[in-house]
Amino acid sequence: MVSGKNKILIIEDDQTLVKLISSILDKSQYEVLMATESDEGLDKAKSEKPDLVVLDILLPGKSGFECLKKLKEMKETKAIPVIILSNLGQTEEIRRGLALGAVDYLVKADFQIDEILEKINNVLKIH
Repeated sequence: MVSGKNKILIIEDDQTLVKLISSILDKSQYEVLMATESDEGLDKAKSEKPDLVVLDILLPGKSGFECLKKLKEMKETKAIPVIILSNLGQTEEIRRGLALGAVDYLVKADFQIDEILEKINNVLKIH
């Protein structure tokens, strides 16, 4: 990694939320990449090799579940940890996301902005 910063790819179509998460990650010395839909996110994950992906489920085009499945199938991206951040908070959706390979699942209505940073730091073992 040339910059020495961990790269975080946010695949999310809510630009307000992306700006909010980006600002907190920027302050914490992360390099932030963004995509607003699944295919763009998959392309960026392959080309940029982020250290972690924050993924929404309700996206235009392919769902976040489909995106996660593809990320875990491709050899270039299967080892990248994925944290789901979604409005879908039913037990079934959470179970599905974790079963597809996500390392964590946050429900937008229930999370604090600092929590996403804490989860990312924990997954990447940064304190």
